[in-house]
Amino acid sequence: MDIYSILFWFLSAMAVGSALGVILSRNPVNSVMFLILTFFAISGHYIIMNAQFLAVVNIIVYAGAIMVLFLFVIMLMNLNADVEPQKGMMIQLAGVISGGTLFLVILMGLTTAKSELIDTKSSDIGLISNLGKVLFTKFALPFEISSVLFLSAMIGAVVIGKKEHIPASEKAEIV
Repeated sequence: MDIYSILFWFLSAMAVGSALGVILSRNPVNSVMFLILTFFAISGHYIIMNAQFLAVVNIIVYAGAIMVLFLFVIMLMNLNADVEPQKGMMIQLAGVISGGTLFLVILMGLTTAKSELIDTKSSDIGLISNLGKVLFTKFALPFEISSVLFLSAMIGAVVIGKKEHIPASEKAEIV
């Protein structure tokens, strides 16, 4: 076995183990920490595939910015198991059905996909210049649409997170 195979299997085990930690952890902060570890393992896979730019962007954007936002939302919501309402049987059934459907779609995608190995030693697929050329020529419209989608998600998060100010005279009437 060469070093690439050893690194691949190590990073794969780390990614699967930490992804299971995200799902099985009862503490939301620990789940976020496991998710950060998963992103680092995926970035290691990018480096093995000679896509250093994607690895760095994955660490900066996902493990950095997105996870900070997740932690901020978790701490802002003040999740507490005592106050959380119990899920009904229909909601649990819907979750099992949607999760099973997603599993079947992923399984079918994996069985029909062609397995092509990338030559990591001579490939220039993940280099920044090639990525930039493809991103801003062939995928310019989807790139801009995703930026508008992120902007609308941020605006929605601000609107949802904004607390409604109720004057003191109306608070007395409510109580």
